[in-house]
Amino acid sequence: MTFPAHVRIVEVGPRDGLQNEKTIVPTATKVELIDRLSETGLASIEATSFVSPKWVPQLGDAADVFAAIRRQPGVRYPVLVPNLQGYERARAAGADEVAVFTAASEAFNRKNINASIDESIERFAPVMKRARADGVAVRGYVSTVLGCPYQGDVPVADVVRVAERMHALGCYEISLGDTIGIGTPAKARAMLAAVGERVPMSALAVHFHDTRGQALANILACLELGVAVVDSSVSGAGGCPYARGATGNVASEDVVYMLHGMGISTGIDLDTLIDTGRWLSAQLARDNGSKVGKAAA
Repeated sequence: MTFPAHVRIVEVGPRDGLQNEKTIVPTATKVELIDRLSETGLASIEATSFVSPKWVPQLGDAADVFAAIRRQPGVRYPVLVPNLQGYERARAAGADEVAVFTAASEAFNRKNINASIDESIERFAPVMKRARADGVAVRGYVSTVLGCPYQGDVPVADVVRVAERMHALGCYEISLGDTIGIGTPAKARAMLAAVGERVPMSALAVHFHDTRGQALANILACLELGVAVVDSSVSGAGGCPYARGATGNVASEDVVYMLHGMGISTGIDLDTLIDTGRWLSAQLARDNGSKVGKAAA
């Protein structure tokens, strides 16, 4: 069986990991987290989100955070934007890569952003146009690819349609997200295989939550198909507010440990990443969500 020789980890802890924290995390802590992550060898760190503070108060300091981080050469710092206004704020702060998002589930989109899938894509179409003109790379997120808390099963055909449309609009990479951590390896593999028939595998990434302890198994199943980009969050920070018992994203430390054990390179210093996960857990006053981080203590 052939696996990719190298996997790029997209670290989503500073954004996806922190956005649902009920207590506001100090700006200085967010900046230090990103700066620590920048020293691990990570090539992509999602820094923050330029959504309205009204909807995500935790990330209301996005501009201040982005201005303060020490950006390292060769490291990408994408930021999430919901619309053209968010894009303009991100660009004013100095962002040179952005991400847009939608869901494969109509019900999830309606509940989450009060729009249909088509309407959500229409909202970020102007972002794509402006980004092309500005030479800004755009990453795309498709959530609920393996299930939705409102409608249940999500047809694979819907995932394929949305991913294909986002790629056609100009997203250089599409991250396929199991938002509620409901997927199992066979379903994850089948979903990725279907999308991979319409979108190049080199333009796909996987994003698994570990709610039911399936994330690493799902990642492995997808690696077998050739996907070489994995989203993860240091110390497993984060979670989906719509999923009962959600334990957050898969921990970056656990993913890197598995990949290195398989002989797959990541460019990441695992010990430094583990130290960062421990530090973040202490800052958030919560248990470390990384099994590797706990074992190394």
